[in-house]
Amino acid sequence: MLNRLKAALTEVFQLGDTNAGVVPQDEVSLASAALMVEVIACDYEDRPQEREALLAIVQRSFGLNAADAAQLLQQAEKAHQQSTDYFRFTSRLNEICTPREKVALIENLWHIAFADGELHHYEEHVIRRIADLIYVSHGDFIAAKLRAETPS
Repeated sequence: MLNRLKAALTEVFQLGDTNAGVVPQDEVSLASAALMVEVIACDYEDRPQEREALLAIVQRSFGLNAADAAQLLQQAEKAHQQSTDYFRFTSRLNEICTPREKVALIENLWHIAFADGELHHYEEHVIRRIADLIYVSHGDFIAAKLRAETPS
């Protein structure tokens, strides 16, 4: 698993168009997790509730155990720190993901943003920007927000 994650991370940061040996699901996992890290980081407050939500969402969404999820988050945080924009993540998601998967990602981003009990305007802005970049319609964006906002 670690080798596939490293290969995906390498692919995310390569300028060329070489996809040999990289499993698309690993790329989706890494790109999605890096965008989730951005939602946590954008309001400049590190809240434990958001971190816990992120870990739970990564485990559930990608079928990972706690150790693999923690490892993926380490890679995602490194990718996030080294990135200057969302393009490397969102462009790959556009190539690989279905519209339904993209909406699921936006809903997960909303869950993370709401995890601490307050929605910061930076979090909303980042999620809106990501939704635009992965071509999620405004209707789906709002529906995902409402699903995430409503307690289960």
